[in-house]
Order: sequence, then structure tokens, then C-alpha cells
Amino acid sequence: MSSEAAKVAVPESWAAEKKEKALAEKKKKSIESRKLIFTRAKQYAEEYDAQEKELVQLKREALLKGGFYVTPEANLLFVVRIRGINAMHLKTRKILQLLRLRQIFNGVFLKVNKATINMLRRVEPYVAYGYPNLKSVRELIYKRGYGKLNKQRIPLSNNQVIEEGLGKHNIICIEDLVHEIMTVGPHFKEANNFLWPFKLKAPLGGLKKWNQYVEGGDAYNRENYINELIKRMN
Repeated sequence: MSSEAAKVAVPESWAAEKKEKALAEKKKKSIESRKLIFTRAKQYAEEYDAQEKELVQLKREALLKGGFYVTPEANLLFVVRIRGINAMHLKTRKILQLLRLRQIFNGVFLKVNKATINMLRRVEPYVAYGYPNLKSVRELIYKRGYGKLNKQRIPLSNNQVIEEGLGKHNIICIEDLVHEIMTVGPHFKEANNFLWPFKLKAPLGGLKKWNQYVEGGDAYNRENYINELIKRMN
């Protein structure tokens, strides 16, 4: 009997050892992942800081020469839908659907290119858009960010969600995601498609008019002033 018991006990000890080894491996991987995330976050912070300092320096130099610094054209847009579907043309509705702006106060990031600009011009009375800064991008993703996993809307409550959705593109944490969107990186399309359209609240203080922002309204291109609207809606 004792020899039979020993035979049974051996596989059990193997199983326990295997489980222990797997746990140790998981713990090791978790520690390495945390170190990598910390290193990347530090690297991004230094990169953003260097860019900010360079911008200040270029503006200062331009001023000393009696001119002014012209900011390079932005690559990133944030678009928010501010009108419903009343008396909307079918083509306009289709473009809003293609832009993933199916509901009022939905917002999305877009890469600046000819196709994007052409689509936006067709739906301008229904949207407000402009160039988001780092603060806006970060706050939108941290506060309102949801990812798409298996067609499900999942809150970005931990880095595991991001790694599962975008790990194959070397985007493993929320700061990677912020950086990819902000810099319109090589995997911007995948990162942006992973992000669910942002569900924003009605802007604090309400909306004014449907005419152009430059005419005192809220729609159309707000350029850098989109950040003020994001703040009121976030």
C-alpha cells in the first residue's frame, strides 16, 4: 500500500512544483514589466520636457530677431460631435459614422491627412475639432478611456488591458498609449482603433451657436482652443 501511495504522491509533488515554478515566473515577469513601464514613463516625461524647452527657446530666438515663431502644423486632431441628427443629410450621417461619431458628445482622435480634412469639411456644422495638447490627451485617456477587447468596451483600469489589446505593437501601458496617440506614432491606427470613442459630458456653460468658432460659435475648427472645450466636457 505504501509503495502505491508513493506512486500517487510523486505526480502530486510534480504538479505542486510546476505550479510554484509558474507563479515564480509570473512574479518575475511582473517585476520586469513594472521596471520597463517606469523606465518608459520617465523617458516620455523627459522627451515632453525637452520639446517644451525647445519650443520656448525657438520662440525666444525668433523674438530677439524681431520676428515670431511659427508652430509646425499639428499631426493630431481631436473631434467632438456637438449636434444631433435633425435635418441631417444621409451622406453627412454616413461620414459621422465612419468617424465613429455616432452620438452627440462622442469624441475621437484623428490623424491629420487629406482624407480626414475632406471628411471633416463635409460635417463641420456638426462637430468641433482642433489640436489637442499633451494635457488634454492624457486626461481624456486616463479619465474617459475605454479599450476594445473582443468587441467589448473595457475600462482602462490597469495596464493588462492595454497589453492584451496592443502588446504585439509594443504598447503595454497607459503611458505608451498616450505617447503613441500624442506623437501619432507608427502604430497610431491600431492604438486609436483600440480606444473606444470618448463619451464626454455636455460642456460646462453650454454651447453658444452652431456657426463657426471664429464667428463666436462652437462648431468647425477651433485649432488650439479645442483644449478649452475638452476641459469643459471632460
